[in-house]
Amino acid sequence: MPYITLQDHLPGITGLLEFSKNTAKPIRDLTQFLLRGSSTLSEADRELIATVVSHDNECAFCTTAHTAAADLLAGESNTSQKVKENIDTAPVSEKMKALLHIATATGKGGKQVTEGQINNAREAGATDIEIHDTVLIAALFCLYNRYVDGLGTSLPSEPAYYNVLADRLVNHGYTRLPQGYDHLKK
Repeated sequence: MPYITLQDHLPGITGLLEFSKNTAKPIRDLTQFLLRGSSTLSEADRELIATVVSHDNECAFCTTAHTAAADLLAGESNTSQKVKENIDTAPVSEKMKALLHIATATGKGGKQVTEGQINNAREAGATDIEIHDTVLIAALFCLYNRYVDGLGTSLPSEPAYYNVLADRLVNHGYTRLPQGYDHLKK
C-alpha cells in the first residue's frame, strides 16, 4: 500500500510521476536523454545498467521493469539474467563488464567507485563519456529506486504489466504519453 494517495491503476514509478507532473518532467527528460538519446552505448546496454543498479538496490519494480526492457531490446532474456547473477561471467563485452562494475559501485555510494575501476573501463575501451553516462545512469536509478520504495508504491497485480511497460519504454521512451494513462484502468 503506497504511503501517499496514488492512482490505483498506476503501480511503481508511473503512479509517482503522475502524482507530481512538475517534478516528473525533468526526471523523465533526463532519463529519456540518458537511456534513449544518442550514445555509443546501446539502449540495451543502458537498460542493463538500470537493471543491475535496481537489482542491487532490491527495488523489485525497477528491476523487473528494466530487465523486461533490456530483454526486449536484446531480443533475449539470458544476458540480463546472467548480469544480475554475476557480471564477471555474463555474456557481455569486457568494456560492458567494467562499466557495470562502475554502475554497481555507484549504486552503493559514489565514493565506492575507484580509480582502478575507471582504469579498467578505459583499458577495456570505454570512453570518458561512457564512464560519465554510466555513473549518471546509475545515480539516476538510485533516485528512482529510492523514490519507488521510499513511498511504498505498489507492484502490478499482473506480471504481464511489465511486458506492456517494456514495450512502452522501448517504443515510446521515457516521456509521458500524450494521452496520459487512463487507458490502463481496468
